[in-house]
Parts: sequence; C-alpha cells; structure tokens
Amino acid sequence: MSKKLILQGPDADQSTLARIAALVQPRSTTVLHAHALRCDGIALTPELKAAVDSAAFAARVDASFVDAGLSLADFKLVAMDMDSTLITIECIDEIADMQGLKPQVSAITEAAMRGELDFAESLKRRVALLAGLPAEALGRVYDERLAISMGGEAMLAGVRAAGLRTLLVSGGFTFFTDRLKPRLALDYTHANLLEAENGKLTGRVAGGIVDAEEKKRTVQRVCAELGITPRQAIVMGDGANDLQMMGIAGLSVAFRAKPVVRAQADVALNFCGLDGVLAILA
Repeated sequence: MSKKLILQGPDADQSTLARIAALVQPRSTTVLHAHALRCDGIALTPELKAAVDSAAFAARVDASFVDAGLSLADFKLVAMDMDSTLITIECIDEIADMQGLKPQVSAITEAAMRGELDFAESLKRRVALLAGLPAEALGRVYDERLAISMGGEAMLAGVRAAGLRTLLVSGGFTFFTDRLKPRLALDYTHANLLEAENGKLTGRVAGGIVDAEEKKRTVQRVCAELGITPRQAIVMGDGANDLQMMGIAGLSVAFRAKPVVRAQADVALNFCGLDGVLAILA
C-alpha cells in the first residue's frame, strides 16, 4: 500500500523539511503549516525509512509514515496515558519529593517505564515509600507542578471537533485524573486509588492496580461501550506499561517515549507536541 510521510518539527523550516522529503522522491508534497510538510505517493522500503528516520532525528524533525488514506475520520476514540504523556510530570515522583524521596522513587519509575521491572510490583514499592505523607501533598503537586504537555489542549480540541471521544487511562492516581477530567472535558478516565486514613497516605493502593493488562482491558471496554473496535482507536503513551494498549490500536503514538516504546509504535513524536497527531491524520 502507498504511504504518506508527514515531516514536522516545532523549529523546522520548510527548506529543512524539503531536504528530508527529497530522500523519498514523493509524487507530490503539501505544506500543512509553517513547520509541517506532507509527502504523498511513497514506495516505502526499510532502507528508505531508516535513512529518513536518521536524517529527521538529526534535524529534530518527527517523520511519520502512515497509510496514504489514513485520516482522523477513520477513528472514534483517543486513549492517552497520563504521566509524561498528557501531562509533563510523573505524579508519583513529585509526590515522593514531598517526602524527600524523589531520587529513590524516580529510579524505580524509570526502570518500570523502560520495561525492566514489573509495573504492578514497582508501583507497590513506590507507593509504600509514601506512607505517612499528608494527603494534602497531592493537592500541592496538582497545583504547583502538574502541567499539560505541549500541544495537549490543541490536540484534544482537534479530536473533539472531529467527533472523537477521549479516554485517559493511567497507572497513576485518581486524584489527578478526577481533576483533569472536567478541566480538559475528557469523556472517560481510569486510574489507581491511593488509600488514605486520617488524612495521611497509608502506602497502599486501594483495589486492583491499573497495570499494562488493565490499560488494554480499559481501552477494549470503552471501545465496546462505544460500539467500535480497538482499530478505531488512537492510543498514545510513553512507557512500557502502555505497549499492550498501544498494540491493539489502529494507530499507536509514542510521545517523548522510552526506546522500547518508540521501536514498537506506529509513529513517534519526539519533538512535536501532542497535536502533531493532527498533522499526521490531516
């Protein structure tokens, strides 16, 4: 099947994009905006893809090869991871910072996101370190440290305008997803519940853990509720615990992702914001 190539970078000019585009000898090109170029009619080979990927990465440009006819109209749902995807922080690391334990917790988080540790076990270990912390610390993290990732709100506005529903599914915590849901007009959220007693965290998660398998099941459940298949879903993530839900999607998007995730995703946004997906599906 013929492919299209979307080249985009927040700091890239059209001459840089045209230079990379010349590698694929496209049938035609279309300027999507000042920092994005679409190339149509490409006969893709592994060697050609490798050459483009290398040149694009060196120029801080995201190069996305997708099926020629693929557009936003082919999808009905966008499912997103939260920490380091829709938002810029890992909430548990910032909560741990309130305990003076950020380095210890961050090291476990990083290993889990690279796929070196079982996610559920790593979460239990990290949450246990939070025992005794006043629950009000969560509010400080939300108010003082949580920020939406670059392009996140523009991406959400674009997909909503196209009629897609939105799902935030997170190995993080309901304290944050419950606040982001109305703030960003999200349709569905699912995350872990931090247990608290007498105003302090117990160091335990209440109920089941939202791990990689549960993330995938959540995407499947929401798709079933909407009467669609997972192939009609776009799934975005950054860590190894996102790979299962990304694997059932019609389009998987690695955002600022770990190498193991970039290698398995359909497209990777290393430099653009989350709204880069709108250009890919224009």
